[in-house]
Amino acid sequence: QVQLVESGGGSVQAGGSLKLSCSVTESSSIIKCVTWFRQGPGKTREGVASIYFADQDTRYIDSVQGRFTISLSNDENIIYLEMNNLKREDTATYSCAAKFWGGGSCDSLSDVDGDFDLWGRGTQVTVSS
Repeated sequence: QVQLVESGGGSVQAGGSLKLSCSVTESSSIIKCVTWFRQGPGKTREGVASIYFADQDTRYIDSVQGRFTISLSNDENIIYLEMNNLKREDTATYSCAAKFWGGGSCDSLSDVDGDFDLWGRGTQVTVSS
C-alpha cells in the first residue's frame, strides 16, 4: 500500500534553510497533487504549498511566497519543500498529503473538505532566533 514518508526536518536558526522530502513508497502514478501542511504549537493546521503533478503547477500561501519552493523529483516519487530565510513562526510539524486521480479538487491549499486520500506522519521543523 502506498505511503508518504517525510524527512529533512530539524532545528535551524532564523534566516537559515531546510529542505524537506516527502517520499512515495510505491508508484506515484495514482497521485494527482500533493500539499505540504504545517501545524505550529497552538495553531490550526494550514496548507503551505501544493504541486499538481500533470503540469507541476504550484501554489503557496502568502506567508511563504518567495521563501519556500515545492518541487518534484524526476521520477515523481519525491516531493520537496525547500525552505529559505526561515522565521520563528515557521516552527511547526510539516506533513505532506496527497489526492488521487478521481478524487477531490487540487485547486485549494485547504483541507476543509477533508478529502485528502493519503497523509504522512510529519517531520518537525524548529526555528530559533
